[in-house]
Amino acid sequence: MLEFLPPRIAACLLRLNLNRLYELRLRADKPLCVNYGGAFVFLGEIGVCSAAHAVKPTLHEVEETLLAACEHSVYSVENQLKEGFITATCGERLGVAGTFVYERGSVQAIREITSLCIRVPHDIPGCADRVYKQCFREGLCSLIVLGPPGDGKTTILRDLTRIVSQKTSCNILVSDERGELSAGELGATTDVIRFADKSTAFTSAIRALRPDVIVTDELLPEDYHAVRRATESGIRVFASAHLMRYEDVPQKLFDRYVLLGGLGEIREIVGREGEHVA
Repeated sequence: MLEFLPPRIAACLLRLNLNRLYELRLRADKPLCVNYGGAFVFLGEIGVCSAAHAVKPTLHEVEETLLAACEHSVYSVENQLKEGFITATCGERLGVAGTFVYERGSVQAIREITSLCIRVPHDIPGCADRVYKQCFREGLCSLIVLGPPGDGKTTILRDLTRIVSQKTSCNILVSDERGELSAGELGATTDVIRFADKSTAFTSAIRALRPDVIVTDELLPEDYHAVRRATESGIRVFASAHLMRYEDVPQKLFDRYVLLGGLGEIREIVGREGEHVA
């Protein structure tokens, strides 16, 4: 995990408990910032410190981090980069900031990369226990986990996938568009399609893989047609979205809506009509 970091940056992590490290912010010539235990702090050679004593990654270190994360093969991650991110070997997702180059209305490349947001995946066994117990009392059903970025939606979906696989032995298909959701233990009855858009992954799964459940992350409005096709085919869907309220979900295709209220904290679970589920 994080083997691609430059030596000077990696050395700053030695004093940290990596189980509490969720995100690193590398900004050229600005203090190194990390999400540690749910709070953003600055990081230096002595560990957590003030901004004045924090290490400041150079532009060269930012660029080298990205190159190392893609194993010095930018061509192999070209399509990901056009979406503003790449996924490293252990599922770390690197969001990229820089100069986006457009041609005929679409992104062709990103140049002059100045910042990286590195999200560190975690397996937290048992974090989805409450979701499993409250949502599936009458059998498996479709659900969506709602919350802002960084609240643990992916971690909960990953653990829920593992639990359902272990307890039911049903066939599960993980549609992992960004290569982050499948970075962990998913259970013995789980198949994975990586780096395909949801429409392609769902269609392929329905036609050829016969899943009982499809799991996917970060739904956008254009993805709901794929969800509808799956649910109308009798397949349960577990998903997540960067939304805060039940009312904000554009299409009510799910039986349960899990609302997060902080890092891994379940604020409320509601049903198809918005009713509270005890």
